[in-house]
Formats: sequence, structure tokens, C-alpha cells
Amino acid sequence: MGNEITKSKIISSFLWKFMERTGSQSIQFIVMIILARILLPEEFGLIVLVTIFITIAGVIAQNGFNTALIQKKKVDEVDFSSVFYLNLFVTTILYVILFIAAPYIASFFEQPQLTLVLRILSLTLFLNSFSSIQNAIIARNMQFKKLFISSFGGVVISGIVGITMAYANFGIWSLVVQQLTNQIIITATLWYTVKWKPQLFFSIERLVSLFSFGWKILASALLDSVYSNMKSLIIGKMFSPAILGFYNRGEQFPSVIIGNINGSIQSVIFPALSSQQDNTQRIKEMVRRSIVTSSFIIFPMMIGLAVIAEPLVKILLTEKWLPAVPFLQIFCAVYALFPIHTANLQAINALGRSDIFLKLEIIKKIIGITILIISIPFGVHAIAIGSFVGGVLAGFINAYPNLTLLNYSVKEQWNDILPSLLIASIMGAIVFSIQWLGLSDGVTICIQILTGIAIYIGLAKVFRLECFIYLVMTIKEIFNRKKKVPTTEIY
Repeated sequence: MGNEITKSKIISSFLWKFMERTGSQSIQFIVMIILARILLPEEFGLIVLVTIFITIAGVIAQNGFNTALIQKKKVDEVDFSSVFYLNLFVTTILYVILFIAAPYIASFFEQPQLTLVLRILSLTLFLNSFSSIQNAIIARNMQFKKLFISSFGGVVISGIVGITMAYANFGIWSLVVQQLTNQIIITATLWYTVKWKPQLFFSIERLVSLFSFGWKILASALLDSVYSNMKSLIIGKMFSPAILGFYNRGEQFPSVIIGNINGSIQSVIFPALSSQQDNTQRIKEMVRRSIVTSSFIIFPMMIGLAVIAEPLVKILLTEKWLPAVPFLQIFCAVYALFPIHTANLQAINALGRSDIFLKLEIIKKIIGITILIISIPFGVHAIAIGSFVGGVLAGFINAYPNLTLLNYSVKEQWNDILPSLLIASIMGAIVFSIQWLGLSDGVTICIQILTGIAIYIGLAKVFRLECFIYLVMTIKEIFNRKKKVPTTEIY
């Protein structure tokens, strides 16, 4: 079968990736719910502030080379080892910078305990660096079962450690140790399961070749990371860690769901599209399938989550977290658009047009920063609403280049997702009315979820939505498949 990536392999890879993200993030979500019931919003807000700097440093440490390794048609040990040593060198420099800057960051936010928290939690940069090549190899070979094993083990063990420390009144340190433990286990497992170890190879020429593609990815990712975390920095400084905690928890609910689905699609679709980079018609078909199918799944989830937000927060997080409800509802709308963003951008990268990708990011961030500046005087809720406005505009911006690259216009894309959006909206309106029955929160949520599923699937069958029929046929094909497709190496 050589380097061919078949439909069966794509589906299998997606399922393993989806299981990895769903399994690990579902447990992580449960862990965070338990921790949120024990700890204070202020403590979560402080961790968010620290994570901002580590996330930005992590983007620089990965420096776009990992994506370049996945996109490049042929790579060898020289490529892998060269990128590994470069990542480790850059990570060391970044850690030293964060270590020195920690007291100044703590002083800026007037939170002295951030100094030690930042210095210790920044050690995760080294752990990510040590497992970066293993992740690239897994993506190239679509061996996401190995990622499932490492992630699942890490989140279970670290969750137990974090909850135990929280009950023992370790406060913010329960969150710090939980994150460190998670990364240690993931890294150790990947080094054991992925049969690759760095060799004594280092080639400047190979790095230069990879950098021609990777630097644009780095610039785009860095721009996106700084912009995304800018809001948290502003909220943490201008308002308070507690408000930042509410903002972050509100965003977490929809982000976990979308992270599972959209993240799985993103991890699988990029190597799949890259393998077809010389066949634009095939790429268009794959992009369209990704947008239509993921929208069909995500729209009802986000609309349904927004409808049940208040009773859900009461039950899971207790009433002390109710200020997070409006943020949760706004971010449901923001994250519902992610499948469109992902499929379009991954197609552009798979075609090797990281230059277009970078230009799009610059345009979107200029628009986003403008919206942010306008919204700040109106408060934190206005900042969240501004994220939705920016997301809608970004949907058109991301789709525009594919009219030329793939002959897949913005109008055609929205025509593809409109049926799912319409029946999801109808479902949401009906489910929302159930709250007027005056039942308890738990009973109301159960009825709303069951009713929503029945209405959505029923409408999809009545109107014979193409994406619904495709999903049913695909599921039948998976269960009826008698021959297992062998896994192939596609270095």
C-alpha cells in the first residue's frame, strides 16, 4: 500500500485520535470539575495567568518545524534529530528567560506567589520538547493509538494526584503538580511506545529547508497565541484573577467538546491532505467532507450546551461559579465556527501555502485587536462578544483563498453547513422551552438532552441531510468491515 492514505485509514486514525482526545479530556474535565468545587476561582485565574506565558514559550519552542516534518513528503533521521536538538536548545533559552522574568511578571500582576509557580510549571516546556518528534512521527504514520495510550494514562494518574493534593489543602499547588505529572507520564510513555531515539545527526541545511515552510507556521502560531492570550492578560490585570477564573471556566466547557472533535479532525486531516497535495480536486472533496460532517456534529452540541448552561453550572460547579454562565453561552457560539476555520486552514497548509496562512493570520489579528480595543471599555462580557464577532469575520477570511486554490467558495461552504445550522437552531428553541416546566435542574437537563437528540436526528432523517446519510453509511461500513487494513510507515 506504500504511502497511500485510504479512507479506511483516515477513519481509523480519526477514531483513535477522537478516543484519545475524548478519553483524556473527558477525564481531565471531570478532574477540573472536582478541583473547581474544592478550589477558589482566584486560584484558577492565577494558573491561567501563568499558563499564558508557558503557552507562548511553547509555541516558540516548537518553532513550526514539527508541522514542517509532517508536511514534508520524505524525511529521515537527519531531519528528525536536527529538529530535536534545535527544539531542546531553544527550550533551554526560553526557560532561562522565564526563570529570570518570573519575579517581574509576579510584580506586574501583584501576585507574589506567581514567581515560584511560573518557574516550576515552566519545566513542562522541556517535557514537551522531549516528546515533540514522537508526536510528529505519530501524525505522519497516523498511529494515534499510541497517543491515546499515553494521554489516557497521564490524565488519570495526574488527576488522582491533583485531587488528592486539593483535598489536602495544597491550593494552587495541586493544579501545578497535576499538570507536571500529566506531562511527565505522557512523555515517558511516548518514548517507550514510539521506537525513535535521537541520533548524532545535525544538519543546518535540513533545518534551513524545513524553516522555509516552518517559519511562517511559527509566525502564525505565535501571532495567534499572543492574540488569544492577550484577553486573559488584560482581564487578569484590569479586573481580577477571580473574574479571569469565571471567564476561563466559561470558555472551558465548549472548548473541551470542540477540542475533542475539532482537534481530532485537525490532527488527522493535515497529514491526509498533505498526502494528496498534488490533487486539488481530491483535497476539495476532503475539505468539504470535513466541514459538512463536523458542522453536523458540532452545531447541535454547542446550541444545546448554551441552552442548558445555567443548570449545568449549578450542578457541576456549584452556585459560586454562576458568573461563568454568560461566558459559557457566548463561547458556545465562538467555538461552533471552529470546523470551518480548521478545514480551510489545514488545506492551505497542506498545499504548502504557509505564506497565505501567515497573511490570513495577520489580517485576522489586526481585525481582532481592533475589536478588542473597542470592547474593553464596555467590560469583560463585551470582550467575549467581541471574540464571536471576530470569529464570524475570520470564517469568511479563512475560506476566501480556497476559492482560488480549490474552487471552493465561501458561498458554497455556507450552503453546505446551513442545513445543519437550521435544524440545530430549531432543536435548540424547542429544548429551551422545556425549562418552563418548572422541574428540578437535574431532571430538566436529562429531558432536554434526550429531547434534543431525538429532535435533531429526527429532523436529519426527515429532511434526508446528506451528511447524516454519510455518517450512517460510514458507521455501518466500520462495523461491517471484515478485513483489517495493515498499518504502514509513511516517513
